[in-house]
Amino acid sequence: MRPAVAVLLLVLAAGAVRAGSPAAPAEPEGYRQEDFRSPTPATLRGAETVSTAQAERLWRAGAAFIDVLPRPPKPTTLPPGTIWRDAPHDSIPRAQWLPNTGFGALAPETDAYFRHGLAVATEGDPEKPVVLFCQRNCWMSWNAAKRALVLGYRHVHWYPDGTDGWGEAGLPLERASPAAP
Repeated sequence: MRPAVAVLLLVLAAGAVRAGSPAAPAEPEGYRQEDFRSPTPATLRGAETVSTAQAERLWRAGAAFIDVLPRPPKPTTLPPGTIWRDAPHDSIPRAQWLPNTGFGALAPETDAYFRHGLAVATEGDPEKPVVLFCQRNCWMSWNAAKRALVLGYRHVHWYPDGTDGWGEAGLPLERASPAAP
């Protein structure tokens, strides 16, 4: 085979591999405001992006874990008097579940809830390692980790595979309830 043909085949093969696996988007300057369930960046400036193995080591070492998976809203189309029950949510044991705190813009009450929950989880210590997560391809955890950095937490770890990666690794999950305000 001629060298030029071999190079062309390698370039085409590399392109096919890249086409099958979308590249991670670039980090936005601010918070993600829409399409929260889509591919996330590979990094978050100022935070350490961690794998499942690294997250497990942090968990075993006693780092604070914050789950920001949102709660599904009650459907507006339910007939009056219908009893609504949230779907069960399993999370990493000992994690504080702070639902709805990963949106790009937070209402003042939700922002206060996030700040309070983060302070409780870290025992008020901005030096304590904190791991923020949701599910795979979920911008909520990226936004929340960025928000923790802005609040002055110095050892922020972003776990982009979240409960999906944790469960796939055979690590324990337990039923979670939202943290008290």
